[in-house]
Amino acid sequence: MIVFSDRFPQPHHQQQQDPGQDGSSQPDPPAASGLEPTPLHLRLAAARDFGGLRADPPPATVALPSTASDVTRAIRAALSHQTLTLSARGCGHSVHGQANAPHGIVLDMSSMRGSMAVIPRVANTDPEQAGSTGSSYFCVDVKGGEVWEDVLRFCLQFGMAPRSWTDFLSLSVGGTLSNGGVSGQSFRYGPQVVNVEEMEVVTGSGEVVRCSERENGELFFGVLGGLGQFGIITRARILLQKAPDMVRWIRVVYADFDDFSRDQELLVTRASSESFDYIEGFVFTNSDHPVNGCHSVPLLPHQTFDLNLIPANAGPVLYCLEIALHFANRDDAKTIEKRVSQMLEPLKFRRGLKFSCDLTYYDFLQRVKSNEEAAKANGTWDAPHPWLNLFISSKNIQEFDSKVFNKILKNGIGGSILVYPLIKSKWDPRMSVVVPDNEIFYLVALLRFNKPYPEGPSLQSLLAQNQEIIDCCTSNNFDFKVYIPHCNSQDQWKAHFGNQWSRFVERKAAFDPMAVLAPGQRIFPRVQSSQ
Repeated sequence: MIVFSDRFPQPHHQQQQDPGQDGSSQPDPPAASGLEPTPLHLRLAAARDFGGLRADPPPATVALPSTASDVTRAIRAALSHQTLTLSARGCGHSVHGQANAPHGIVLDMSSMRGSMAVIPRVANTDPEQAGSTGSSYFCVDVKGGEVWEDVLRFCLQFGMAPRSWTDFLSLSVGGTLSNGGVSGQSFRYGPQVVNVEEMEVVTGSGEVVRCSERENGELFFGVLGGLGQFGIITRARILLQKAPDMVRWIRVVYADFDDFSRDQELLVTRASSESFDYIEGFVFTNSDHPVNGCHSVPLLPHQTFDLNLIPANAGPVLYCLEIALHFANRDDAKTIEKRVSQMLEPLKFRRGLKFSCDLTYYDFLQRVKSNEEAAKANGTWDAPHPWLNLFISSKNIQEFDSKVFNKILKNGIGGSILVYPLIKSKWDPRMSVVVPDNEIFYLVALLRFNKPYPEGPSLQSLLAQNQEIIDCCTSNNFDFKVYIPHCNSQDQWKAHFGNQWSRFVERKAAFDPMAVLAPGQRIFPRVQSSQ
């Protein structure tokens, strides 16, 4: 076990100087905090994230907690000084420096992994009557720094799996639960934040709290989607379901957005027995471009996309509906094919442009892993990633298609443009995540993997394009929210949270009154201690 006392010894008074990330000289942590400086290369690594968009000064120190008590000790060390802040860093996959803590403390949560356990549970048929029992179910207990792909591997040993996922599984449990966690299963089970039964959280006051819907509920709902503002998730209990053996993965192509969105909404509102188990979609250019065009659609190397099947009057972009059906090894192949055909029959995709394959459930959930490996091989993984994720109300999605997909993004983005519907009633309004007002809204995700300038577009031009899209949504009065938000002022944060802002502020005052947590979100300034 890594002990914090190795990193937080008794206060010392020697002040050395280390050059900061910006080239300036930054002092060691103040002696009053009792912090030992961390080697510069570790501090610089902790100041970088997947986005690569910010050049924040590095933290004063990086610590590796192994228990909730270690996290408490780190928070109290930060509280012992007037200006120190603290941030939890999972896999460093944030885009705008959200996990940074300039001149503060970064907790590298990768040290809080292992010791998973599947736990049987019994549902109360009547929550008001203690002792009444109903159906049984299972959860998995995991630490906050655990990575979802390891959770998957562990649970599959028991023939089980979490119900809701993200598309990319090399993310930490605490990280996605602090934001939302969405993927093609969210239309049915809701985002990952509504599939949590219980958590252990260390608040900004350094208190270790077990919380759930019925116990310390205000903290529980605040932390879920709370951007790390109210506490650090050190343990979570995640709902499980029986895992399927296999997946039929299917892609079908549309030339008309109205047909595409209408079919997506039809599928996500059908009864579970009459629909697919996973529903997503993406936009691609009406071209044979190797990254942005039709070559991104086929699932297997021998499958080909015939552009001659696209009508001559089609626009600059086309649409792919991506769906999947779970099945067991014992299921009859003809029965699976019949069910798929029946569900596809009423859809208005371009016949002849259907691609499918069967693969294991594990391989399906890890389908993005090959993209990660390719990006690391060609150098785009370490390039800046000006990603943009939006929630757009269904009442505005056709106009968004016209103004954004077919104009601003008509030439593609050098990566995936995801677009698929979610159901608002599957989200819990008590949580901190904010979504559009409409019952059906769409995730639009611009996942850029551009070559660095001068081989690819400049970072400034990509950021400008993102802002142009946001400005388009604002000027046209779209009902929208930025998912995994970043704002430059508290007024912008107020606008983001809307009528939920006052609740967010109240929770901050209750659980992190000194505003020591998650400074990289740039929501609340640190409250200076009177010590």
